[in-house]
Amino acid sequence: MRQIILDTETTGLDPSQGHRIIEIGCLELLNRRLTRKSFHYYLNPDREIDAGAIAVHGITNEFVRDKPRFAEVVDAFLRFVEGAELVIHNAAFDIGFLNHELAKLGRPPITTICTVLDTLLMARAKHPGQKNNLDALARRYGADNRDRTYHGALLDAEILADVYLGMTGGQVGLSLGHEDEAGAEDGGVADAIRRLPAERAALPVYKAGADELQAHEQRLAILDKAAGGRCLFRDHDA
Repeated sequence: MRQIILDTETTGLDPSQGHRIIEIGCLELLNRRLTRKSFHYYLNPDREIDAGAIAVHGITNEFVRDKPRFAEVVDAFLRFVEGAELVIHNAAFDIGFLNHELAKLGRPPITTICTVLDTLLMARAKHPGQKNNLDALARRYGADNRDRTYHGALLDAEILADVYLGMTGGQVGLSLGHEDEAGAEDGGVADAIRRLPAERAALPVYKAGADELQAHEQRLAILDKAAGGRCLFRDHDA
């Protein structure tokens, strides 16, 4: 299952008023695991960015003046997302802007090559009556450890990936291995194993302090909530 976590930043709120995309950030999820593949561009919109938008994302007119235009990256973008499920928070906003950009180039809507999953609608169904913007969800699922002085498409995609995995599977992001430099799925773990000698000195045991235990318990509470009360690191009655 291939999914693309996607976010955009724009010159304003409404493409029908001529507003354009100025940043696209995408991360690839393959079988619910982040890969090393991403797609990220700042774009020249050929128009001024609203002051209110700059206050949100911090991207200025001067910064994007020498950046490529959407038409220059569209083919690479479509190749990256083709056949995937796009995971977007408040998808109507981003899809509206993407389709506007594609229509200007005579291209069909993005939904002709991708399906779309809206995490805002998921969150509203899962947490009715609560705040479900990305900041609120990041706090709820323990994904708020990044500096968000300004919003950014790639940063928000990273946060959304953590939130989405938390909402849909709790602990699925936990991995006991690491990918190697080539990105192999098995991470070359077998080659990295070192056997300890049969006779060796006893290993020292360091017990967690009170602060560490408290932090651990707070993290378990987040996992337990995300996993619907079935956190594997807690003891449960059969």
